[in-house]
Amino acid sequence: MRISVMEQTVAELTAPTKGILAMDESTGTMEKRLKNVGVQSTEETRRSYRESLFTAPGLNNYISGIILFEETLNQRSAAGIAFPQLLAVQGIVPGIKVDKGTQVLTNFPGDKFTLGLDGLAERLAGYKQLGARFAKWRAVFTIGEGIPSCRAIEVNADSLARYAAICQELDIVPIVEPEVLMDGSHDIARCASVTEAVLETVFHALHQHRVALEYMLLKPNMVLPGADCPVQATPADIASATLRCFRRAIPVAVPGINFLSGGQSDEAATANLNAINACSGQKPWQLSFSYGRALQAPALRAWHGEAANVAAGQQALLKRAHLNSLARQGKYLLAMEAD
Repeated sequence: MRISVMEQTVAELTAPTKGILAMDESTGTMEKRLKNVGVQSTEETRRSYRESLFTAPGLNNYISGIILFEETLNQRSAAGIAFPQLLAVQGIVPGIKVDKGTQVLTNFPGDKFTLGLDGLAERLAGYKQLGARFAKWRAVFTIGEGIPSCRAIEVNADSLARYAAICQELDIVPIVEPEVLMDGSHDIARCASVTEAVLETVFHALHQHRVALEYMLLKPNMVLPGADCPVQATPADIASATLRCFRRAIPVAVPGINFLSGGQSDEAATANLNAINACSGQKPWQLSFSYGRALQAPALRAWHGEAANVAAGQQALLKRAHLNSLARQGKYLLAMEAD
């Protein structure tokens, strides 16, 4: 393990004012998103769309790294430049999603576990050769009657830790993503309780697998009420609950926390990130973003599959990236949405 390599990657990914853009949608997910704007999903339309965002002028002012899907990692720009190289020359760190999705946990209805550990070291070595410097693995936890079970939390925590250890052995910085889903009618207190239990178990597993916390990033959910909860929370409530949970469960050695948007609207994800950073009290980590749909959705609508709309799509992405950069500093105002 060459610490200096990962140290440099972490330093770049946690650069002040910047966050991570998640463009690691599977082919199936990308097909749904393109279909929603009337675009047929082909390898070329996916490549063209992603190139349009990768080449947005000034993107590196707000984005430090981009998480890619395996297909994208192997693609090239219209000019023949490999996408990882295209990002690297802009000072944006290329990363790669490495998990293989989820499967129902046998004998635990409603619980899932994440696949992808088989052959992971060999795949990571290949991704590294293509230019990937960090990776991401996602585990999901649904809140419901009797779920998530303790067993589901333990199984997923162990997989996250094993993945992170394999990454660091290859000098690749792991992003550890335990996501407590927004699906359901639970209140914010229930989300806080489950999120704290998940994070405590994850960090216990990371310790057991001797993962160096200084050379990883965490991509968690914010503490939110369920989407169907009759009582929704204010950004201030979400900030307070999230930071209380994190102070209890996340070691200060972790350099950066990059929130997932998790189904929040574009504006809500930005406003809640801003409230967290503006909240008083100890915040020993870099608190930033790693948004996918909450950054891309306006750009996708503006692009609409038309070459003539590339600039409009880029501007839509840059606006959301800029607003989230301000939120990362606690400087975002709702009035900025109209600018």
